[in-house]
Amino acid sequence: MTLQWNSPEALRRLLNELVSWKSISLSEGEKQFPRKLYAKLQDVDYFHEHPDYLTLHEADQRRKLLTALYKHPDASKTICLISHFDTVNTEEYGSLEPLATQPEELTKVYWEQKDTFSRDIRAEIESGDFLFGRGTMDMKMGLVMHMSLIEQAAAEKWPVNLLLLTVPDEEVNSAGMRYAIPVLTDLQKQHQLTYTLFLNSEPSFRHDPKDNTHYIYSGTIGKVLAGALFYGKETHAGEPLSGMTSPFISSFLTREMEWNPIFKETVLGETAPLPVTLQQTDLRLRYSTQTPYRSSALYNIFLLERTAEEAFALFEQTAKIAAAQCNERYKKICQDNQVDPIGHVKVFSYKELLEYAMNKLGREFVEDLKKDVHYHDAYDDREKSLRITDNLMIHCQELAPAIVVLFAPPYYPAVNSSGNRLVEFCVDFMEKEAKKQFQAEIKRSHFLNGICDLSYVNYQGSDKDLQVYEENTPVWGDSYTLPFSSMRALNAPVLNIGPFGHDAHKRTERLHISNAFEQLPSLMRQLILQISQK
Repeated sequence: MTLQWNSPEALRRLLNELVSWKSISLSEGEKQFPRKLYAKLQDVDYFHEHPDYLTLHEADQRRKLLTALYKHPDASKTICLISHFDTVNTEEYGSLEPLATQPEELTKVYWEQKDTFSRDIRAEIESGDFLFGRGTMDMKMGLVMHMSLIEQAAAEKWPVNLLLLTVPDEEVNSAGMRYAIPVLTDLQKQHQLTYTLFLNSEPSFRHDPKDNTHYIYSGTIGKVLAGALFYGKETHAGEPLSGMTSPFISSFLTREMEWNPIFKETVLGETAPLPVTLQQTDLRLRYSTQTPYRSSALYNIFLLERTAEEAFALFEQTAKIAAAQCNERYKKICQDNQVDPIGHVKVFSYKELLEYAMNKLGREFVEDLKKDVHYHDAYDDREKSLRITDNLMIHCQELAPAIVVLFAPPYYPAVNSSGNRLVEFCVDFMEKEAKKQFQAEIKRSHFLNGICDLSYVNYQGSDKDLQVYEENTPVWGDSYTLPFSSMRALNAPVLNIGPFGHDAHKRTERLHISNAFEQLPSLMRQLILQISQK
Protein backbone atom coordinates (compact mmCIF):
# COMPACT_ATOMS: atom_id res chain seq x y z
CA MET A 1 0.00 0.00 0.00
CA THR A 2 1.13 3.55 -0.75
CA LEU A 3 1.40 5.78 2.33
CA GLN A 4 0.36 9.39 1.78
CA TRP A 5 0.84 10.75 5.30
CA ASN A 6 4.02 9.13 6.55
CA SER A 7 6.49 12.01 6.78
CA PRO A 8 6.65 15.36 8.60
CA GLU A 9 6.28 17.18 5.27
CA ALA A 10 3.22 15.15 4.30
CA LEU A 11 1.59 15.70 7.69
CA ARG A 12 2.18 19.42 7.41
CA ARG A 13 0.61 19.52 3.95
CA LEU A 14 -2.39 17.57 5.22
CA LEU A 15 -2.84 19.90 8.17
CA ASN A 16 -2.70 22.96 5.91
CA GLU A 17 -5.37 21.43 3.71
CA LEU A 18 -7.70 20.52 6.58
CA VAL A 19 -7.27 23.95 8.21
CA SER A 20 -8.11 25.62 4.89
CA TRP A 21 -11.50 23.88 5.01
CA LYS A 22 -12.98 26.54 7.26
CA SER A 23 -15.34 24.79 9.68
CA ILE A 24 -16.55 27.24 12.31
CA SER A 25 -19.18 25.77 14.62
CA LEU A 26 -22.74 26.13 13.27
CA SER A 27 -21.49 27.30 9.85
CA GLU A 28 -21.95 25.86 6.38
CA GLY A 29 -18.25 24.97 6.42
CA GLU A 30 -18.84 22.71 9.40
CA LYS A 31 -21.48 20.85 7.39
CA GLN A 32 -19.19 20.45 4.39
CA PHE A 33 -16.05 19.42 6.28
CA PRO A 34 -16.92 15.72 6.88
CA ARG A 35 -17.92 15.28 3.25
CA LYS A 36 -14.53 16.60 2.13
CA LEU A 37 -12.82 14.40 4.70
CA TYR A 38 -14.76 11.37 3.47
CA ALA A 39 -13.50 12.01 -0.06
CA LYS A 40 -9.96 12.41 1.28
CA LEU A 41 -10.04 9.12 3.17
CA GLN A 42 -11.44 7.32 0.13
CA ASP A 43 -7.95 7.74 -1.38
CA VAL A 44 -6.52 5.42 1.28
CA ASP A 45 -5.98 2.00 -0.32
CA TYR A 46 -7.57 0.17 2.61
CA PHE A 47 -10.88 1.94 2.10
CA HIS A 48 -10.83 1.05 -1.60
CA GLU A 49 -10.90 -2.55 -0.42
CA HIS A 50 -13.30 -1.98 2.48
CA PRO A 51 -15.58 0.91 1.49
CA ASP A 52 -18.17 -0.07 4.13
CA TYR A 53 -15.67 0.73 6.88
CA LEU A 54 -15.74 4.43 5.98
CA THR A 55 -19.07 6.03 6.90
CA LEU A 56 -20.82 9.36 7.34
CA HIS A 57 -23.46 9.39 10.10
CA GLU A 58 -26.22 11.87 10.82
CA ALA A 59 -25.92 14.41 13.62
CA ASP A 60 -28.28 17.36 14.13
CA GLN A 61 -28.94 20.45 11.99
CA ARG A 62 -27.85 18.66 8.77
CA ARG A 63 -24.40 18.05 10.23
CA LYS A 64 -22.57 14.75 10.02
CA LEU A 65 -19.93 12.83 11.92
CA LEU A 66 -17.48 10.39 10.33
CA THR A 67 -16.11 6.99 11.32
CA ALA A 68 -13.27 5.11 9.64
CA LEU A 69 -12.53 1.59 10.86
CA TYR A 70 -9.35 -0.41 10.38
CA LYS A 71 -10.20 -3.98 11.41
CA HIS A 72 -7.61 -6.69 11.79
CA PRO A 73 -9.17 -10.10 11.01
CA ASP A 74 -7.90 -11.69 14.25
CA ALA A 75 -8.34 -8.78 16.68
CA SER A 76 -11.20 -7.65 18.88
CA LYS A 77 -9.14 -5.15 20.91
CA THR A 78 -10.12 -1.69 19.61
CA ILE A 79 -8.68 1.75 20.21
CA CYS A 80 -11.15 4.54 19.42
CA LEU A 81 -9.40 7.68 18.14
CA ILE A 82 -11.61 10.70 18.94
CA SER A 83 -11.38 14.21 17.50
CA HIS A 84 -13.57 17.14 16.52
CA PHE A 85 -13.32 19.19 13.35
CA ASP A 86 -15.25 22.34 14.25
CA THR A 87 -13.42 25.49 15.33
CA VAL A 88 -14.33 28.71 17.07
CA ASN A 89 -14.81 31.90 15.07
CA THR A 90 -12.05 33.89 13.38
CA GLU A 91 -13.27 37.48 13.79
CA GLU A 92 -10.49 38.36 16.27
CA TYR A 93 -7.97 38.17 13.39
CA GLY A 94 -9.34 41.51 12.16
CA SER A 95 -7.95 42.53 8.77
CA LEU A 96 -6.02 39.25 8.62
CA GLU A 97 -9.16 37.11 8.95
CA PRO A 98 -8.87 35.79 5.36
CA LEU A 99 -5.52 34.28 6.37
CA ALA A 100 -6.75 32.73 9.63
CA THR A 101 -7.16 29.36 7.90
CA GLN A 102 -4.03 29.68 5.74
CA PRO A 103 -1.31 28.76 8.27
CA GLU A 104 1.77 29.16 6.08
CA GLU A 105 0.71 32.59 4.82
CA LEU A 106 -0.45 33.77 8.25
CA THR A 107 2.83 32.71 9.86
CA LYS A 108 4.78 34.68 7.24
CA VAL A 109 2.65 37.79 7.80
CA TYR A 110 3.10 37.47 11.57
CA TRP A 111 6.86 37.41 10.99
CA GLU A 112 6.58 40.66 9.05
CA GLN A 113 4.42 42.18 11.81
CA LYS A 114 6.27 40.61 14.76
CA ASP A 115 6.97 43.96 16.40
CA THR A 116 3.23 44.44 16.98
CA PHE A 117 3.10 41.43 19.36
CA SER A 118 4.12 41.01 22.97
CA ARG A 119 7.72 40.11 23.73
CA ASP A 120 6.91 36.45 24.47
CA ILE A 121 4.93 35.90 21.28
CA ARG A 122 7.46 37.83 19.21
CA ALA A 123 10.17 35.47 20.46
CA GLU A 124 8.15 32.45 19.37
CA ILE A 125 7.50 33.98 15.95
CA GLU A 126 11.23 34.64 15.54
CA SER A 127 12.13 31.11 16.63
CA GLY A 128 10.45 29.62 13.56
CA ASP A 129 9.25 26.76 15.77
CA PHE A 130 5.52 27.51 15.48
CA LEU A 131 2.81 27.41 12.83
CA PHE A 132 -0.04 29.88 13.40
CA GLY A 133 -3.70 29.62 12.41
CA ARG A 134 -7.22 28.78 13.51
CA GLY A 135 -7.56 25.05 14.08
CA THR A 136 -3.86 24.24 13.82
CA MET A 137 -3.74 23.42 17.52
CA ASP A 138 -7.41 22.99 18.46
CA MET A 139 -7.73 20.46 17.05
CA LYS A 140 -7.16 19.58 13.42
CA MET A 141 -3.62 18.38 14.11
CA GLY A 142 -5.13 15.68 16.31
CA LEU A 143 -7.31 14.55 13.42
CA VAL A 144 -4.32 14.63 11.02
CA MET A 145 -2.39 12.36 13.38
CA HIS A 146 -5.30 9.93 13.61
CA MET A 147 -5.58 9.79 9.81
CA SER A 148 -1.89 8.97 9.58
CA LEU A 149 -2.16 6.26 12.24
CA ILE A 150 -5.08 4.49 10.62
CA GLU A 151 -3.34 4.59 7.23
CA GLN A 152 -0.15 3.09 8.69
CA ALA A 153 -2.07 0.46 10.67
CA ALA A 154 -3.87 -0.72 7.56
CA ALA A 155 -0.72 -0.76 5.41
CA GLU A 156 1.35 -2.61 8.02
CA LYS A 157 -1.51 -4.80 9.30
CA TRP A 158 -1.15 -3.84 12.94
CA PRO A 159 -2.71 -6.54 15.20
CA VAL A 160 -5.31 -4.21 16.71
CA ASN A 161 -8.47 -2.45 15.52
CA LEU A 162 -8.49 1.33 15.16
CA LEU A 163 -11.74 3.28 14.92
CA LEU A 164 -11.35 6.91 13.87
CA LEU A 165 -14.25 9.05 15.06
CA THR A 166 -14.39 12.76 14.23
CA VAL A 167 -17.38 14.91 15.11
CA PRO A 168 -18.84 18.42 14.71
CA ASP A 169 -19.92 20.82 17.44
CA GLU A 170 -17.46 20.14 20.24
CA GLU A 171 -17.02 23.87 20.75
CA VAL A 172 -20.70 24.64 21.48
CA ASN A 173 -22.91 21.81 22.78
CA SER A 174 -20.94 18.63 21.93
CA ALA A 175 -23.93 17.57 19.85
CA GLY A 176 -21.59 15.66 17.53
CA MET A 177 -20.29 13.42 20.30
CA ARG A 178 -23.75 12.96 21.78
CA TYR A 179 -24.94 11.68 18.40
CA ALA A 180 -21.82 9.53 18.13
CA ILE A 181 -22.54 7.49 21.27
CA PRO A 182 -25.19 5.21 19.67
CA VAL A 183 -22.96 4.95 16.58
CA LEU A 184 -20.13 3.61 18.75
CA THR A 185 -22.40 1.05 20.41
CA ASP A 186 -23.82 -0.05 17.02
CA LEU A 187 -20.34 -0.47 15.53
CA GLN A 188 -19.27 -2.38 18.60
CA LYS A 189 -22.04 -4.95 18.05
CA GLN A 190 -21.77 -5.02 14.26
CA HIS A 191 -18.02 -5.74 14.18
CA GLN A 192 -17.59 -7.51 17.54
CA LEU A 193 -15.28 -4.79 18.82
CA THR A 194 -13.92 -4.67 22.35
CA TYR A 195 -13.18 -1.05 23.20
CA THR A 196 -9.84 -1.01 25.02
CA LEU A 197 -9.10 2.70 25.10
CA PHE A 198 -10.81 5.94 24.12
CA LEU A 199 -7.89 8.05 22.91
CA ASN A 200 -8.58 11.72 22.25
CA SER A 201 -5.98 14.13 20.85
CA GLU A 202 -7.03 17.54 22.10
CA PRO A 203 -3.91 19.73 22.39
CA SER A 204 -1.91 20.33 25.53
CA PHE A 205 -3.30 23.31 27.47
CA ARG A 206 -1.34 25.58 29.77
CA HIS A 207 -2.08 25.55 33.50
CA ASP A 208 -1.04 29.22 33.66
CA PRO A 209 0.14 31.85 31.14
CA LYS A 210 3.85 31.07 31.67
CA ASP A 211 3.47 27.28 31.60
CA ASN A 212 5.38 25.63 28.72
CA THR A 213 4.85 22.02 29.79
CA HIS A 214 3.58 19.43 27.30
CA TYR A 215 0.80 17.62 29.15
CA ILE A 216 -1.04 14.42 28.45
CA TYR A 217 -4.25 13.76 30.34
CA SER A 218 -5.71 10.71 32.05
CA GLY A 219 -9.09 12.35 32.51
CA THR A 220 -11.15 15.38 31.65
CA ILE A 221 -12.82 18.02 33.79
CA GLY A 222 -16.62 18.09 34.03
CA LYS A 223 -19.00 21.02 33.88
CA VAL A 224 -22.58 21.96 34.64
CA LEU A 225 -24.27 25.23 33.77
CA ALA A 226 -26.36 26.36 36.72
CA GLY A 227 -29.15 28.74 35.83
CA ALA A 228 -31.33 31.04 37.91
CA LEU A 229 -34.50 32.98 37.15
CA PHE A 230 -35.07 35.99 39.38
CA TYR A 231 -38.70 37.04 39.64
CA GLY A 232 -39.59 40.18 41.55
CA LYS A 233 -42.65 42.48 41.62
CA GLU A 234 -43.16 45.08 38.93
CA THR A 235 -43.83 48.75 39.66
CA HIS A 236 -43.35 52.19 38.13
CA ALA A 237 -39.88 53.67 38.49
CA GLY A 238 -41.51 56.60 40.30
CA GLU A 239 -42.77 54.23 43.01
CA PRO A 240 -39.76 51.95 43.53
CA LEU A 241 -40.76 50.67 46.97
CA SER A 242 -44.08 49.35 45.63
CA GLY A 243 -42.19 46.49 43.99
CA MET A 244 -38.87 44.65 43.95
CA THR A 245 -36.53 44.56 40.97
CA SER A 246 -35.05 41.31 39.77
CA PRO A 247 -31.55 42.89 39.50
CA PHE A 248 -31.73 43.60 43.23
CA ILE A 249 -32.43 39.91 43.89
CA SER A 250 -29.87 38.64 41.38
CA SER A 251 -27.08 40.78 42.80
CA PHE A 252 -27.06 38.70 45.98
CA LEU A 253 -26.78 35.34 44.22
CA THR A 254 -24.17 36.54 41.75
CA ARG A 255 -22.07 37.89 44.59
CA GLU A 256 -22.36 34.54 46.39
CA MET A 257 -21.59 32.44 43.30
CA GLU A 258 -18.55 34.31 41.98
CA TRP A 259 -15.37 32.46 43.10
CA ASN A 260 -17.27 30.78 45.94
CA PRO A 261 -14.86 28.40 47.75
CA ILE A 262 -17.70 26.05 48.67
CA PHE A 263 -17.42 24.78 45.09
CA LYS A 264 -13.66 24.28 45.33
CA GLU A 265 -12.69 20.73 44.48
CA THR A 266 -9.18 19.25 44.60
CA VAL A 267 -8.56 15.72 43.33
CA LEU A 268 -5.18 14.02 42.82
CA GLY A 269 -3.46 17.31 43.57
CA GLU A 270 -5.35 19.25 40.88
CA THR A 271 -7.93 21.94 41.62
CA ALA A 272 -10.92 22.89 39.47
CA PRO A 273 -11.42 26.58 38.62
CA LEU A 274 -13.94 28.37 40.83
CA PRO A 275 -17.40 29.28 39.51
CA VAL A 276 -18.01 32.46 37.55
CA THR A 277 -21.01 34.15 35.93
CA LEU A 278 -21.25 33.49 32.20
CA GLN A 279 -24.41 35.48 31.54
CA GLN A 280 -26.67 37.87 33.41
CA THR A 281 -29.54 39.52 31.58
CA ASP A 282 -32.93 41.18 31.75
CA LEU A 283 -35.63 39.04 30.14
CA ARG A 284 -37.54 42.06 28.86
CA LEU A 285 -37.07 42.67 25.15
CA ARG A 286 -37.23 46.49 25.26
CA TYR A 287 -36.63 49.50 27.52
CA SER A 288 -39.45 50.64 29.79
CA THR A 289 -40.00 52.80 32.87
CA GLN A 290 -41.63 49.76 34.40
CA THR A 291 -39.01 48.34 36.73
CA PRO A 292 -37.36 45.08 35.60
CA TYR A 293 -38.89 42.18 37.49
CA ARG A 294 -37.71 39.17 35.44
CA SER A 295 -34.06 38.44 34.82
CA SER A 296 -31.73 35.49 34.64
CA ALA A 297 -28.16 34.37 35.12
CA LEU A 298 -25.99 31.41 34.15
CA TYR A 299 -23.11 30.25 36.32
CA ASN A 300 -20.27 27.98 35.26
CA ILE A 301 -19.47 25.16 37.71
CA PHE A 302 -16.55 22.80 37.02
CA LEU A 303 -16.51 19.26 38.39
CA LEU A 304 -13.73 16.79 39.17
CA GLU A 305 -15.44 14.10 41.23
CA ARG A 306 -18.71 15.80 42.07
CA THR A 307 -21.86 14.72 40.30
CA ALA A 308 -24.55 16.98 38.89
CA GLU A 309 -26.71 16.03 41.88
CA GLU A 310 -24.05 17.23 44.33
CA ALA A 311 -23.41 20.42 42.37
CA PHE A 312 -27.13 21.22 42.30
CA ALA A 313 -27.40 20.73 46.06
CA LEU A 314 -24.55 23.21 46.59
CA PHE A 315 -26.10 25.66 44.12
CA GLU A 316 -29.50 25.48 45.81
CA GLN A 317 -27.84 25.95 49.22
CA THR A 318 -26.00 29.01 47.91
CA ALA A 319 -29.24 30.43 46.48
CA LYS A 320 -30.92 30.09 49.88
CA ILE A 321 -28.04 31.93 51.56
CA ALA A 322 -28.34 34.68 48.93
CA ALA A 323 -32.11 34.88 49.42
CA ALA A 324 -31.67 35.24 53.18
CA GLN A 325 -29.18 38.09 52.64
CA CYS A 326 -31.52 39.72 50.15
CA ASN A 327 -34.47 39.50 52.56
CA GLU A 328 -32.44 40.95 55.42
CA ARG A 329 -31.33 43.88 53.30
CA TYR A 330 -34.85 44.45 51.93
CA LYS A 331 -36.37 44.37 55.42
CA LYS A 332 -33.95 47.08 56.54
CA ILE A 333 -34.84 49.26 53.51
CA CYS A 334 -38.55 48.92 54.28
CA GLN A 335 -38.00 49.84 57.94
CA ASP A 336 -35.90 52.86 57.01
CA ASN A 337 -38.58 54.09 54.58
CA GLN A 338 -41.54 53.09 56.76
CA VAL A 339 -43.25 50.94 54.11
CA ASP A 340 -44.69 47.47 54.30
CA PRO A 341 -42.68 44.72 52.54
CA ILE A 342 -44.27 43.25 49.41
CA GLY A 343 -43.06 39.77 50.45
CA HIS A 344 -39.86 37.86 50.98
CA VAL A 345 -37.72 36.07 48.41
CA LYS A 346 -38.12 32.30 48.30
CA VAL A 347 -36.06 29.66 46.47
CA PHE A 348 -37.60 26.97 44.28
CA SER A 349 -36.00 24.31 42.14
CA TYR A 350 -37.27 24.01 38.59
CA LYS A 351 -38.73 20.63 39.55
CA GLU A 352 -40.77 22.27 42.32
CA LEU A 353 -41.96 25.05 40.02
CA LEU A 354 -42.97 22.56 37.33
CA GLU A 355 -44.94 20.45 39.80
CA TYR A 356 -46.72 23.55 41.12
CA ALA A 357 -47.56 24.71 37.59
CA MET A 358 -48.82 21.26 36.60
CA ASN A 359 -51.18 21.18 39.58
CA LYS A 360 -52.41 24.73 38.95
CA LEU A 361 -52.56 24.84 35.14
CA GLY A 362 -52.76 21.23 34.03
CA ARG A 363 -50.23 19.15 32.09
CA GLU A 364 -51.59 20.05 28.64
CA PHE A 365 -51.36 23.80 29.30
CA VAL A 366 -47.79 23.49 30.61
CA GLU A 367 -46.72 21.39 27.63
CA ASP A 368 -48.16 24.02 25.28
CA LEU A 369 -46.16 26.71 27.11
CA LYS A 370 -42.99 24.70 26.55
CA LYS A 371 -43.82 24.13 22.89
CA ASP A 372 -44.29 27.86 22.36
CA VAL A 373 -40.69 28.39 23.47
CA HIS A 374 -39.33 25.54 21.35
CA TYR A 375 -40.92 27.08 18.24
CA HIS A 376 -38.38 29.93 18.47
CA ASP A 377 -35.53 28.64 16.32
CA ALA A 378 -33.37 31.62 17.28
CA TYR A 379 -33.26 30.44 20.91
CA ASP A 380 -30.47 28.05 21.82
CA ASP A 381 -30.95 25.46 24.59
CA ARG A 382 -29.78 27.87 27.28
CA GLU A 383 -32.24 30.57 26.21
CA LYS A 384 -35.02 27.99 25.93
CA SER A 385 -34.33 26.75 29.46
CA LEU A 386 -34.66 30.23 30.89
CA ARG A 387 -37.68 31.19 28.77
CA ILE A 388 -39.59 28.04 29.74
CA THR A 389 -38.98 28.80 33.40
CA ASP A 390 -40.01 32.42 32.83
CA ASN A 391 -43.26 31.40 31.11
CA LEU A 392 -44.16 29.14 34.03
CA MET A 393 -43.49 31.91 36.55
CA ILE A 394 -45.58 34.40 34.57
CA HIS A 395 -48.54 32.08 35.22
CA CYS A 396 -47.55 31.47 38.85
CA GLN A 397 -46.81 35.01 40.00
CA GLU A 398 -48.17 34.29 43.45
CA LEU A 399 -44.83 32.56 44.12
CA ALA A 400 -42.92 35.82 43.63
CA PRO A 401 -40.59 37.25 44.68
CA ALA A 402 -38.49 34.18 44.05
CA ILE A 403 -35.31 32.62 42.75
CA VAL A 404 -35.83 29.53 40.61
CA VAL A 405 -32.71 27.39 40.28
CA LEU A 406 -32.22 25.05 37.34
CA PHE A 407 -29.75 23.45 34.96
CA ALA A 408 -29.17 24.59 31.39
CA PRO A 409 -27.23 22.56 28.80
CA PRO A 410 -24.61 21.42 28.24
CA TYR A 411 -23.60 18.88 30.88
CA TYR A 412 -20.10 17.41 30.75
CA PRO A 413 -19.56 14.63 33.32
CA ALA A 414 -16.04 14.47 34.72
CA VAL A 415 -14.16 11.32 33.70
CA ASN A 416 -10.89 10.05 35.09
CA SER A 417 -8.89 6.89 34.39
CA SER A 418 -5.84 7.57 36.58
CA GLY A 419 -4.75 4.30 38.16
CA ASN A 420 -6.04 2.16 35.31
CA ARG A 421 -3.30 -0.32 34.40
CA LEU A 422 -3.35 0.39 30.65
CA VAL A 423 -3.51 4.16 31.14
CA GLU A 424 -0.62 4.10 33.60
CA PHE A 425 1.41 2.04 31.09
CA CYS A 426 0.66 4.60 28.36
CA VAL A 427 1.59 7.55 30.56
CA ASP A 428 4.85 5.91 31.64
CA PHE A 429 5.71 5.01 28.04
CA MET A 430 5.10 8.52 26.74
CA GLU A 431 7.06 10.22 29.52
CA LYS A 432 10.09 7.90 29.24
CA GLU A 433 10.26 7.63 25.45
CA ALA A 434 9.83 11.36 24.86
CA LYS A 435 12.85 12.01 27.05
CA LYS A 436 14.85 9.08 25.66
CA GLN A 437 14.20 9.65 21.96
CA PHE A 438 13.71 13.42 21.71
CA GLN A 439 15.09 14.86 24.97
CA ALA A 440 11.58 16.26 25.42
CA GLU A 441 9.61 16.42 28.65
CA ILE A 442 6.03 15.21 28.79
CA LYS A 443 4.04 15.30 32.03
CA ARG A 444 0.74 13.76 33.01
CA SER A 445 -2.16 15.84 34.23
CA HIS A 446 -5.11 14.00 35.73
CA PHE A 447 -7.73 16.28 34.18
CA LEU A 448 -7.80 18.09 30.85
CA ASN A 449 -8.50 21.66 31.96
CA GLY A 450 -10.75 22.37 28.99
CA ILE A 451 -13.98 20.47 28.45
CA CYS A 452 -13.82 17.73 25.82
CA ASP A 453 -15.77 14.90 24.21
CA LEU A 454 -14.26 12.24 26.49
CA SER A 455 -16.95 13.27 29.00
CA TYR A 456 -19.43 11.15 27.06
CA VAL A 457 -17.74 7.77 27.43
CA ASN A 458 -16.96 5.64 30.49
CA TYR A 459 -19.78 7.32 32.45
CA GLN A 460 -19.81 6.34 36.13
CA GLY A 461 -22.69 8.43 37.51
CA SER A 462 -25.57 7.06 39.57
CA ASP A 463 -29.22 6.85 38.57
CA LYS A 464 -30.02 9.46 41.24
CA ASP A 465 -27.55 11.86 39.63
CA LEU A 466 -29.29 11.44 36.29
CA GLN A 467 -32.70 11.96 37.86
CA VAL A 468 -31.73 15.25 39.50
CA TYR A 469 -30.23 16.55 36.26
CA GLU A 470 -33.21 15.51 34.13
CA GLU A 471 -35.84 16.87 36.53
CA ASN A 472 -34.20 20.29 36.77
CA THR A 473 -33.31 20.83 33.10
CA PRO A 474 -36.31 22.51 31.40
CA VAL A 475 -35.40 21.36 27.87
CA TRP A 476 -34.66 17.78 28.84
CA GLY A 477 -36.28 15.26 26.52
CA ASP A 478 -37.27 17.92 23.97
CA SER A 479 -34.23 19.67 22.51
CA TYR A 480 -31.53 18.22 24.76
CA THR A 481 -30.79 14.70 25.99
CA LEU A 482 -27.80 12.59 26.91
CA PRO A 483 -27.67 8.84 26.20
CA PHE A 484 -26.59 7.98 29.75
CA SER A 485 -27.14 4.21 29.46
CA SER A 486 -25.01 3.99 26.31
CA MET A 487 -22.36 6.26 27.85
CA ARG A 488 -22.19 3.86 30.79
CA ALA A 489 -21.83 0.87 28.45
CA LEU A 490 -18.78 2.44 26.78
CA ASN A 491 -16.70 1.66 29.82
CA ALA A 492 -13.13 1.57 28.52
CA PRO A 493 -10.57 3.95 30.06
CA VAL A 494 -9.87 7.38 28.59
CA LEU A 495 -6.64 9.15 27.68
CA ASN A 496 -5.84 12.38 25.87
CA ILE A 497 -2.54 12.72 24.00
CA GLY A 498 -2.38 15.70 21.70
CA PRO A 499 0.11 18.13 20.18
CA PHE A 500 1.87 20.95 21.97
CA GLY A 501 1.02 24.55 21.21
CA HIS A 502 -0.33 27.73 22.72
CA ASP A 503 -3.31 30.10 22.76
CA ALA A 504 -6.25 28.02 21.57
CA HIS A 505 -9.20 30.30 20.68
CA LYS A 506 -6.92 33.33 20.29
CA ARG A 507 -5.56 34.99 17.16
CA THR A 508 -2.13 33.75 18.28
CA GLU A 509 -3.20 30.09 18.25
CA ARG A 510 -0.08 28.19 17.22
CA LEU A 511 1.31 24.68 16.93
CA HIS A 512 4.83 23.54 17.78
CA ILE A 513 6.17 22.23 14.47
CA SER A 514 8.67 19.55 15.48
CA ASN A 515 6.43 18.26 18.25
CA ALA A 516 3.38 17.99 15.98
CA PHE A 517 4.95 16.64 12.81
CA GLU A 518 7.88 14.57 14.11
CA GLN A 519 7.89 13.71 17.80
CA LEU A 520 4.26 13.00 18.65
CA PRO A 521 3.34 10.98 15.50
CA SER A 522 6.36 8.74 16.09
CA LEU A 523 5.56 8.24 19.78
CA MET A 524 1.88 7.58 19.06
CA ARG A 525 2.74 4.95 16.46
CA GLN A 526 5.02 3.18 18.92
CA LEU A 527 2.46 3.45 21.72
CA ILE A 528 -0.35 1.85 19.73
CA LEU A 529 1.92 -0.99 18.63
CA GLN A 530 2.84 -1.52 22.29
CA ILE A 531 -0.85 -1.59 23.30
CA SER A 532 -1.63 -4.10 20.54
CA GLN A 533 0.90 -6.53 22.00
CA LYS A 534 -0.30 -6.29 25.61
